[in-house]
Amino acid sequence: MNREQKRAMQKAGQLNADGSQAAPSRERKSAPSQSVKAERTRPVEFIREVRAELRKVTWPTRPEVIRLSTIVLIALVVFAALIFGLDTLFAEFFRWLLSTGREASLGTVTGVPG
Repeated sequence: MNREQKRAMQKAGQLNADGSQAAPSRERKSAPSQSVKAERTRPVEFIREVRAELRKVTWPTRPEVIRLSTIVLIALVVFAALIFGLDTLFAEFFRWLLSTGREASLGTVTGVPG
């Protein structure tokens, strides 16, 4: 067990300070009280905090946005063409497969060779 795990277990109350296993406690944790409503932030304060966090964001430059958008669009076109091609290929294969089966079954039902 490494130091990080020991600290996490001590924090959770599973280990004593000396590293020995703590006796399991049968105490039940009480449900959170109604004081949670008193700790809520007001909408104006929330907006201020959001704006402060948004100022910390490292926004991409215009050339980065254009370059990455171009890459995404090219990948989109390539994958759409790939899926279209595979779908067309499978559709034609199944048309051929079903038409071959239909011709064979028509020949046996009517008694006329195909």
